[in-house]
Order: sequence, then C-alpha cells, then structure tokens
Amino acid sequence: MKLDNSSAKADLLRRVRRIEGQARGIAKMIEEDRDCSDVLQQLAAVRSAAHKATVALVRAYATECMVSDSPPEEIAEALSVALSRLA
Repeated sequence: MKLDNSSAKADLLRRVRRIEGQARGIAKMIEEDRDCSDVLQQLAAVRSAAHKATVALVRAYATECMVSDSPPEEIAEALSVALSRLA
C-alpha cells in the first residue's frame, strides 16, 4: 500500500527528518565523548519520536484501508500484518 494522503505523507516525512537530525546529533555527542546519561536521554527521545511516527503511519494505513473497496476480512488481515511488524 502506498500513502496517498498528502497531509499524512508530509507529516510522516517531517517526523522522519526530525528523527534523522536527532540521530546525527547523537552521533556528534558520541564523537565528542558526551556524558552517557545525555546520550541515553537523546536515544530515548529518538525512540519516542520513532514510535510516534509509527503510530501516525499505522493510523494513515488504517484510514486508507477502511475507505478502500476491500472486503473487511482483507482489511483486517492487512492491519494484522502491519501491526505484527511492530512487535
């Protein structure tokens, strides 16, 4: 499935680019031998941001599946597969 909703796509791209910037910042912190607790805090922020991006994508995916012409069984299976990838 492709993400057809342009506002959902723009939101997801914004989130991913923010995560990318945070990851570069963490790499710089490691190179600069910053305190481990500071690095851990930033890693937790990236994990949280990635989780929120994942939730946003699953919501968009569910919304687009629900309005499709697919039978409910196919929609349920597609959502089940998508959610199983999160575990």
